[in-house]
Amino acid sequence: MIRAFLDYLAVECGVARNTHLAYASDLRLFANYLARRGQPDLRRVTTTLAIGFLVDLKDKGYAVASIARMLVAVKMLYRYLALEGIVERNTIAALDSPKLWRRLPSVLSPDEVEKLLAEPNTATRLGLRDRAILEVLYATGARASEVAALDVDSIHYDYGYARCVGKGSKERIVPIGRPAIEVARRYALEARPLLLRGRPCAAFFVSVRGTRLGRIAIWKLVRRYAALAGIRKRVYPHALRHSFATHLLAGGADLRAVQEMLGHASITTTQVYTHVESDRLKDTHRRFHPRG
Repeated sequence: MIRAFLDYLAVECGVARNTHLAYASDLRLFANYLARRGQPDLRRVTTTLAIGFLVDLKDKGYAVASIARMLVAVKMLYRYLALEGIVERNTIAALDSPKLWRRLPSVLSPDEVEKLLAEPNTATRLGLRDRAILEVLYATGARASEVAALDVDSIHYDYGYARCVGKGSKERIVPIGRPAIEVARRYALEARPLLLRGRPCAAFFVSVRGTRLGRIAIWKLVRRYAALAGIRKRVYPHALRHSFATHLLAGGADLRAVQEMLGHASITTTQVYTHVESDRLKDTHRRFHPRG
C-alpha cells in the first residue's frame, strides 16, 4: 500500500524528487514502528497507535520539524487510502502536532555568522569553494537543495542576483550582496576550474570528482565549519536561512519582501521570524531593563 501511494505521488502528483525520497523514508520508519508493535496492517492502525509513533520519534530525539514532516507523510498516506477505499474511515485525519512541541527556528547572531564565514581557508581550492557556499547560503537565504542546484548561469555577478529553483520547481530571483558576489566570482575563476580539471559540468558548486555537489555534502560542510568556529548551537544550512530572514527583519525589512526572497507560498510561514525577533527583544528587555 505504501508503494502504491509513493507511485501515486510520483506519477499523479508529480512531487519533486527530494520530497518523494523524504516521504519514502518517513513512511519506512512508520511501517517499521507498526511491525515492532505487532500491527503491520495499515488498515487496522488506530489513532492511539499513530500517536505512539510520534511519541516514539520524540523519545528518540528527532527534531520537532522532522516529527511534524513525518506526521504530514502519514496523514497524506491515509488520505490516499481513504480516497482509494482501502480504509473505511480516516482515523489519522484529526491528528495534529502538539503545540507544546513547537520550537522557533535556530538563529545565529551576526557575530556567529561572521565567525562561520571566516572559517574556510580561502587559500585552498576547497576552502574557497566552501567559503563561497557559506556566503551564498547566508546572502540569499536559499535552501541547501537550491544552492546545490545552482548552475554556472544561475548567478549574475554584474547585476547582483541569483536565480533559484525552489519547491515545486518555482523559480525566483534573489539579490546577493557584494561580499558574496566577490567570493563566488573568485571561486568560479580560480577554484572551480581546478576541481573540474577540464571535465564538463553545468553545476556551479562541484566536488573534487568534478560532479555537482549534493545537498548532503553542503549540510556536512556547514556542520563542520560551525564546529571549527566554536559555535555551540545546532548549525545546519537552514539555520543560515533562518538567520538571513531574522537579520533582515531586525534591520527593518518588509515582511512581504522577505517572503518573496525566501520563496514562501504563504506569509504565515514567514511570520515565524517576527516571533524570533520579538523573543530577542524581550530577552534584551529582561536582561537590561531595571524592572525587566
